[in-house]
Amino acid sequence: MDLKNKKCIPCKGGVPPLTPEQIAEYTPHIAPDWTVVEHHHLQRSFRFKNFVETMGFVNMMAALAEAEDHHPDFCVSYGRVDVRIWTHAVDGLTESDFILAAKIDALVDK
Repeated sequence: MDLKNKKCIPCKGGVPPLTPEQIAEYTPHIAPDWTVVEHHHLQRSFRFKNFVETMGFVNMMAALAEAEDHHPDFCVSYGRVDVRIWTHAVDGLTESDFILAAKIDALVDK
């Protein structure tokens, strides 16, 4: 499953979120630093040397999120970014959340 080469699909709701069993199928395809919280969202922290590097990474994620039309929550502080991803329209996880996580992982590998 090559998630980073897939495209996020905008969700307008009306579909169920992934089940715990489906989530377990996707989880091995993203970095192990991601945590699935209560089968509801993905969460990961990234650390950087300084604020400029931190903001550079946030800006890359913002451009990626806009291109994918899928927008995570960021909490930014000096040298650290906490990221939470879920599909708000279904109040849970969808395949697009895992796609975005894999694409964010690819930014770190650059």
